[in-house]
Amino acid sequence: MDRKKIIIIGGGPAGQEAAYHLALHDYSVTLFEKEPDTGGHLNKVTKLFPDFGDGGAFQKELSDKLIHPNIELKTETRVTGLSKEGEKWVVKSDGDTNFYGDAVLLATGFTPFDATRKEELGYGIYDNVITSVDFESMLKIGKIVNYEGKTPQRIAFLNCVGSRDEKVGNPYCSRACCINAVKLAVCYKELLPDAEAYCFYIDMRMTGQQYEELYRTSQEKYGVTYIRGRISEAAATFDNKIQLKAEDTLAGLPLKMTVDILVLMVGMEASESTTKLATQNNIKGDYGFAASKGLNGHDNQTTKEGLFVAGTCKRPLTLQETIADAGSAAIQIMNYLRSDN
Repeated sequence: MDRKKIIIIGGGPAGQEAAYHLALHDYSVTLFEKEPDTGGHLNKVTKLFPDFGDGGAFQKELSDKLIHPNIELKTETRVTGLSKEGEKWVVKSDGDTNFYGDAVLLATGFTPFDATRKEELGYGIYDNVITSVDFESMLKIGKIVNYEGKTPQRIAFLNCVGSRDEKVGNPYCSRACCINAVKLAVCYKELLPDAEAYCFYIDMRMTGQQYEELYRTSQEKYGVTYIRGRISEAAATFDNKIQLKAEDTLAGLPLKMTVDILVLMVGMEASESTTKLATQNNIKGDYGFAASKGLNGHDNQTTKEGLFVAGTCKRPLTLQETIADAGSAAIQIMNYLRSDN
């Protein structure tokens, strides 16, 4: 019998983990990644929550698994088309080359919310309003500075930017932002113990083992201050600091604060590739994400036979959930190909 071939689109954590499991079971895997390196957004993360594991080390662990005779890795290759012809799936690359497989796994991930769409928060307008992605970049080099290159003594983190927000069309929760804000605040305080860290929130969703514990530790050990309420407006002062207008909804009082940096915790949206390929195959779900066949028991399958989904191309997930989902997808694909013998 011919050896079964599987095509995986997306070389982030989900794509890498699924490729490894399938290769171990002697399936031929072709993994497409549009960037020069695999890893996706994981490449930008210094510390992982909730245990502060090394993000770079974990990505190396994933990428090392791809050094396998059953895996063909195609980086800097963008997938432009996905369709089924007879019994085979056809993937078209940006070089106008066709690749054929017996099954396809969509692992095209997410894209961070574009914070310029929240004009009242000043991203792209004021120098010292940045996103959580920008802040992670500074953590990568172990140095937190404002636009002028000075050490910030007071930082505010604002949750739910682009999430739980009907005005931008995203009423859903992005799942990872709350605990990520806690992590970033702790990292900031570890670098600058005498600095002040404030976190504005609607409610803190610490839904995982060690999450609530880290939230408490951030207050008791590191002195992070949490304020329930949204920031309604951010504006620059004469000395390029950021003045915030908000409401403390617990106290029921208006609040005005000046900080050196405002960090916007941007949520997850469907990536362009996710929406495009899902639309081509009539599996586009809510908000442009790819729709699985069903949340309970069929979450890696789609309504298209032989087309599977894994990770954040379906909806926002944490890294731990993404890795587990990739393993589940690999099992579903193997079951499908075995039943097809």
